[in-house]
Amino acid sequence: MLAQRRKLLQYLRRSNFDAYSKMLSSLGLKDTYAKQPTPSGRDRSHTTDYVIIGSGIGGLCCAALLAKYGYSVTVCESHYHAGGAAHSFEVQGYQFDAGPSFFAGLSGEAGGSPNPLKQVLDAVGESVECAVYDRWVTYTPEATFQTVCNAERYAATILEQGGPEALQQWRALEREMAPLQQGAATFPAAALRSDLGVLLTMLRFFGPSLAKTGLVAPKLTAPFAKIVDRVVTNTWLRRFLDLECFVLSGMLAKDTICAEMAFMLMERNRAGSTIDYPLQGSRGIVDALVRGIEKSGGRIMLRARGQEIIRARRAVISNASVWDTQRLLPAGAAPASWRQEAMTTPQTGSFVHLHLGINAEGLPADLDCHHLIVNSWEDLEAPQNVCIASIPTVFNPRLAPPGKALVHAYTAGNEPYSAWEGLDSNSEQYRQLKEERSEVLWQALERAIPDVRERAELVMVGTPLTHERFLNRHRGTYGPAISAASGNFPGPQTPIPGLYRCGDSCAPGIGVPAAAASGMITANTLAPVQKHLQLLNALGL
Repeated sequence: MLAQRRKLLQYLRRSNFDAYSKMLSSLGLKDTYAKQPTPSGRDRSHTTDYVIIGSGIGGLCCAALLAKYGYSVTVCESHYHAGGAAHSFEVQGYQFDAGPSFFAGLSGEAGGSPNPLKQVLDAVGESVECAVYDRWVTYTPEATFQTVCNAERYAATILEQGGPEALQQWRALEREMAPLQQGAATFPAAALRSDLGVLLTMLRFFGPSLAKTGLVAPKLTAPFAKIVDRVVTNTWLRRFLDLECFVLSGMLAKDTICAEMAFMLMERNRAGSTIDYPLQGSRGIVDALVRGIEKSGGRIMLRARGQEIIRARRAVISNASVWDTQRLLPAGAAPASWRQEAMTTPQTGSFVHLHLGINAEGLPADLDCHHLIVNSWEDLEAPQNVCIASIPTVFNPRLAPPGKALVHAYTAGNEPYSAWEGLDSNSEQYRQLKEERSEVLWQALERAIPDVRERAELVMVGTPLTHERFLNRHRGTYGPAISAASGNFPGPQTPIPGLYRCGDSCAPGIGVPAAAASGMITANTLAPVQKHLQLLNALGL
C-alpha cells in the first residue's frame, strides 16, 4: 500500500505555460495570488500528511478541514490562481469571476446556515463580507419579471406568470416537499462522513425528525420529477421548475436529485432568506478558505507543474474531475473496470463566457445584478438557449475602474465541445467562432442594458477550450451528468489505496454548495470520529 501511495506523486502539468505567461502580460493581467517569487521545484518538494490535487471549492474545503483537524496539508494547483472554476482574475483594473456568481447562505452568524460552504468557513473561523439582496430578473419568451427569495413573493410570481392553476399546484408541491425539506434540514452536511462512523455522528441528531429522514430517504435520492409528476400538470410551472433544476444542476427535473432541490428551495425561500454577493467576488471566498488552510499550517502551491515531488504520508485527494483524475494517474495504477466506468461517465456541456468592461455613465440606478434569460421553452438544454448574466459592480463599484462597470455573461452549461474541438486558438477560424457563438450573450445583455455594445471598452470571450486549458476540465465540461434516475454520484473512496476524491464528480454533485459538501465529507471521513464530534461541538451542531 505504501508503495502505491508513493506512486501518487503530484505532477500537475501546464502545457504552453510560457505562452500563457505572455498572454497574461499582453492583457495586463495580474497574478493576484502570487505573494512571493515562486521557488524552484526542488525547493518546493516535501512530505506532508495529505496532498490535494486541485484548488477548486471542494479541494479547498477539504484541505481547510483537514488542517483544522491537525494534519499537514498541501494543495497543488497548476494555475496562477487558487479557486478552480471559482477563481477570480484581474485585467486592466477589472476583477472578473471565472465562474459562479450566485451564492446564498454565506452571511450571518456562525452556525446559522445550512450551506455547507458556510459551515466550512465557520469551522475554520473565517467569514466573507457580502452584499445582501433578495432578487434576480428572469426573461422568458413571453415575459420579464423579478424572482424574489421569499416564499410568498415566489408564490406571487407563480400566480402572475402561470395563473391560479399553477399556484394551486405549487402549493400542493410545497406540501409534498415539506417532509423532505425537514428531513434534509435535520442532518447538517457538517455531520456527514462516508464510513460507518456516520452512525456515531448521526446519534446527536437522533429523534423523531431523524427517524422521519429515514422514512423519506428514498424520495430524497430519487429524481425531483417523481415529486413534480404527482401534483404538477400546469405547463408553465413544469417548465419553470425544469429551469430551476437546469440552472442548479445542469439537468432537468427528470435527472436532478430531489434532495438538491429540497435543500435549494428551503434555503432560498425560508423566512428571512437572502442571496449573498461576496464583495470581492468569488475571490473573497477563495481567500477566506486559503486563510483557513494557512493559519492551521497548510500550504497552497500555485503553478505546480510537475517538477515538485510531494509525498503524502496518509493519502492523496483528487479535486480534479472524474475524467481528469484518470489522466493524472500513473499508467496501470487504476483497475481497468474502474477506469472504464470513470471515462464513460456522462458529462454536461460547457460554456461560452463574455467578460466585459463597460462605461457605467448613465446606467440605471436600480439596475439588478443578476439576470436569467430563457430564449425558448421548447428545449431548455439546447445549446445557447439559457444564458446568465451578472453585473457585480452594482454591489461593489471597486471591482472596476472609476466610472466603469463589470459584466459577466455566459451560456449555462449548454455549449457543445464538439463545435470547438480541434481548433487552433490562434486561428482566424477560432476568432470568428468566438464572435459568432458570443452573439447570443450580447443579445441577452441587451435585455438589461440596451446599449451595452456601445458601452463596451474591454471585451473577452471564453470558450470550452478556455475551460479545458486553464481549468484543466475534460472537454471543458461543467461536470458529470449523472441522472438521479439511473445512478448516484460516488463517494470519496476509490479502489486505489491511499487515493480519495472530492469535488463536483463526487456526492452530492455539481454546484458550489455540493462541491463544498464533498470536500467536507472527504475530510470528515479521513478524520477520527472523535475529532469529527469535537468539530460538531465547536460549531454548535
